Amino acid sequence: MRAVLTVLMAWGVLAGGGVAGGAPATAAGAGLHRSGAVSVAPGVAYGEFRMTLPRGTVHGHLLTVDLADPRVSVDLLYPGAVGARSPVSQLASERRAVGAVNGDFFNITETQHPGVQATGASVGPAVASGRQLKGAVPDGQRFGPVMPPGATTEDVLGVGYDRRARLDRLTLRGAVLTGEGALPLRGLNQYALPVGGIGAYTPQWGPASRVRATCGTDTDRAAPCSTETAEVTVRHGRVTAVGDVPGAGGVAVGSVVLVGREEGARRLRTLQIGAPVSVSSYLVGQGHGRLRCAVGGFPIVRDGAPVAGLDTVAVAVRTSAGIGAGGRVLYLMALDGAPGQTGLTVRELADLMAQLGARDAMDLDGGGSSTLVTGDAYGSTVRNHPSGGAERPVPNALGVFSAG
Repeated sequence: MRAVLTVLMAWGVLAGGGVAGGAPATAAGAGLHRSGAVSVAPGVAYGEFRMTLPRGTVHGHLLTVDLADPRVSVDLLYPGAVGARSPVSQLASERRAVGAVNGDFFNITETQHPGVQATGASVGPAVASGRQLKGAVPDGQRFGPVMPPGATTEDVLGVGYDRRARLDRLTLRGAVLTGEGALPLRGLNQYALPVGGIGAYTPQWGPASRVRATCGTDTDRAAPCSTETAEVTVRHGRVTAVGDVPGAGGVAVGSVVLVGREEGARRLRTLQIGAPVSVSSYLVGQGHGRLRCAVGGFPIVRDGAPVAGLDTVAVAVRTSAGIGAGGRVLYLMALDGAPGQTGLTVRELADLMAQLGARDAMDLDGGGSSTLVTGDAYGSTVRNHPSGGAERPVPNALGVFSAG
């Protein structure tokens, strides 16, 4: 049931771009009332809204981004390693972004596997500045709310080299080529590998332990760690080390570490020191053209309507990214977690994003992760109140840039 009763919106016309800050062209937007505009940079507007529900008041923050403006660009922000976390404000300041919101869900805890370190790595695929950083973990290994039917950890929101935003799905394709033949590659810099699979860890992974990659199963994140594992180090195309247990520490430039579990481990153990090995990997999308940046999440709005099967029970602080105007407008929204405010169900979030003008939208990580910042020459300002009282370090964020 739609819980949207009243929306009081403060947003603006994008400087130089002429795009209204999310005003929808449908009857669903009749409850939206605009007030003063705030331009944070050419092509980027910031606004706030309050929504009165029977259970309380929802306070939200919105960045409206005009991708048709040639001065504007979007990229994935991350702390230099897949298995690492930083606050959104720090990620934005380091890249001098004019705005940002937190990104994908991530491996935040390992209480179900005592002694195993959480990696901090994100759930879904990640692409930054055209570089394919990682693939998606199995659906059963994800963190976050229940996905609707048909969704998968491979779902992403991205921006292509055509400067248009779109929802897509990125599937890992790859192989480990040995003198005896090709072994299928089932993972790239992931905190969880499919049962029986082999994954590759590159210098982009960082120093985090790779043990977590062999814990849980494709359907049960809390299942015990595998007892049959192997790790192989390949440097400049030759095997330099073979071991039984996944290790930790950074991967050297020019090297790749292969981790296997069950059948994948058995096949890796057949490799000998000095044997020639090469690894190929590529994230293949379903849309037209390559994505310059992409962040994981799950779709909540398609073609202007909420997708079927969204959760209508759990209320939480949420972050979402929406797409309008044929991919030329991006809506980045985070709710406020201040005491006395209430959150939204995923279905209510979808209704809201559609009313804000999104034809397509994705649910990103929420709760204590929900953060929206704006930036200028003096640094980044956190616009919402994170529900934990302080910013939570996260693995990635969507950053907005303006050359004006």
